Amino acid sequence: MFSGIISHTGTVKNADKTRLTISATRGFCGKLQIGTSVAVEGVCLTVVGRRPNTFTADIMSETNVRTNLGKLFRGSVVNLELPVTPNTFLSGHLVQGHVDISARVARIDRQKEDRVLRFSIPRTLSKYVVGKGSIAVNGVSLTVMSAGQNHFTVGIIPHTWRTTSMHALKPGDPVNIEVDVIGKYLEKLLKTHA
Repeated sequence: MFSGIISHTGTVKNADKTRLTISATRGFCGKLQIGTSVAVEGVCLTVVGRRPNTFTADIMSETNVRTNLGKLFRGSVVNLELPVTPNTFLSGHLVQGHVDISARVARIDRQKEDRVLRFSIPRTLSKYVVGKGSIAVNGVSLTVMSAGQNHFTVGIIPHTWRTTSMHALKPGDPVNIEVDVIGKYLEKLLKTHA
């Protein structure tokens, strides 16, 4: 479980369809152990190898289908997050690291120092996206500004733009989207008891 508050970024050192090696600070990598969960671009992965400044995680074929990890290349900047603990200050929202879909950046508008990003999503997912609700984009906990039948927008403040992988995004780029899991549970409960 994660919070969507990105404290570190890393750089892809090696990437293929089954394995990803990320370069990060000693401080971040030092907190990892073999078997530890780690969020990379919002995707929950398991650490299978670690050195002082790098860690490695295996990627399943399902992960490549649902996320943008299979499109990463050497030098890509990625968001990193350690799992929350009982003592973690939860200032984002509950993020599982279970990505629903890889969507596309439709546009990026600058409003003074802020950015407003619009993402295209399928109608089947849009029912879980509500204005002023929470959503994770590449692992970043964000508040939905507006939601339509096949899109939504979020605002990015300068700090988030600079300190996450968001600054590298361009229109057309794939991003990992995880909707708030509470809506999915409610839907299932209502269907089950209808």
